[in-house]
Amino acid sequence: MKRTRQRMARPALAMLALAAAPSAWALDYDPAMAYPAGCVVGWQQATYRAKWWTPPGHSPGAVDTVANPWDTSWERAAPGTPTGCPGEPPVPPGPGGPGEGGDPGEPRKVLLSKLLDDEAALAAAYPMMGAVRASIRTLDNPTVEAVQPGRPQNPANVRRVESIVDGAAFDYLFPLRAAEYTYEGFLKGIAKFPAVCAAYAAPKDADAICRKTLATMFAHFAQETGGHEAWRPEEEYRQGLVYVREMGMDESSDSYNGGCGDVNWATVAWPCGRKPDGSFKSYFGRGAKQLSYHYNYGPFSDAMYGDVTMLLDAPERVADTWLNLGSAVFFHAYPQPPKPSMLHVIDGTWQPNAADIADGRTPGFGVTTMIINGGVECGGTGPEHAASANRITYYRAFAARLGVPVDASEKLGCRQMKEFTEASTGALPIYWENNWTDEPGCKLVGYQTAHSALKPGDYVQCVRTAFPEVEIVDDTQG
Repeated sequence: MKRTRQRMARPALAMLALAAAPSAWALDYDPAMAYPAGCVVGWQQATYRAKWWTPPGHSPGAVDTVANPWDTSWERAAPGTPTGCPGEPPVPPGPGGPGEGGDPGEPRKVLLSKLLDDEAALAAAYPMMGAVRASIRTLDNPTVEAVQPGRPQNPANVRRVESIVDGAAFDYLFPLRAAEYTYEGFLKGIAKFPAVCAAYAAPKDADAICRKTLATMFAHFAQETGGHEAWRPEEEYRQGLVYVREMGMDESSDSYNGGCGDVNWATVAWPCGRKPDGSFKSYFGRGAKQLSYHYNYGPFSDAMYGDVTMLLDAPERVADTWLNLGSAVFFHAYPQPPKPSMLHVIDGTWQPNAADIADGRTPGFGVTTMIINGGVECGGTGPEHAASANRITYYRAFAARLGVPVDASEKLGCRQMKEFTEASTGALPIYWENNWTDEPGCKLVGYQTAHSALKPGDYVQCVRTAFPEVEIVDDTQG
């Protein structure tokens, strides 16, 4: 059975060939030196060229160990290429950054207030950034853990969900669910993300949006984790949440960890946990959205706990606790640029532009299928893909049960719908990357990096990572 997984976007970078003539000096790589772009060094009987400014300690040997060429600033130079640097020599320890002067021992400094202002200015260039940040805010875990069905002190969005689907209705809609999926767990998943089934200003109808949200979620649950057994007395749309772990997998499995031993930024940002025997944990699909791979467990763990290692060290929690449904709400609320979030599709925040309309992406249930599994189920000129057709059937059933009107003009399927592109209104860059200039700072990019623009503090952390020789002076206190 197909299990949908988030995929880590890979950057499409065109590396610049720096062909400036080297200077008169020859040099071998010195780990104590920083090298300007274009420097060619000798190292272990080979020559390497710096593609961009390289801080001390970044060895050319990384060329043979990284997964992607953009994970290292070095590239191999043709045999016989003269060593040397164009224009400026390597920078010895002390002065700081590329091309900078200064007294030995005086590091470059930048004020924290300046970095915070820079971050605000970069984010302000994208009007949707504020809306996305508001939509993925989370509630503190003690308050989430206190949620109980019928509790008067439950958060407002949880009480709205309870008024639409109470415990008895949940039991009816998911009679075959695995024991790990509980109504209480579902409410806790909703509580963690206050923007899901939240209040809206007029003329938006918060209850109507919540009903449509639940019908959409439940339809995808039925396809992703359903029994799909027509012989049962329970209709197929009511056979969701049967599987809590990917079929054929258990906690002893040794799979979905192939990249864990690689040396690259992804394993530094999201280090894989290990089993008692020293082998890596397995990050196969778990939960109602079958969360998979360490680079998805890490960000989800960070969103849940503010600590990437919690679920990397204990991925089984995504199956055995309320996180099995919390992960589905996380997937619903978080965008995957250039795709918008399902939350913003359903509540009308996402509006297609000319490129979206030309590619067949218009508001409706079909776009949510494109977001989940568009590369497999969508497109083409033939009939609707069988899985997409299932989702439509399930959505209609849940919509009827929950009082959601389905307009005849709503696009429920995704045949003849193309995948989201950088021209879409959903193409919001939400990751920080080295700005590759002499000025300490980072830039927004659309491919995944270790630093998220949706997480407070990650811009400053990106600058620390990209410019390790720069001292950040906190001038924001007092």
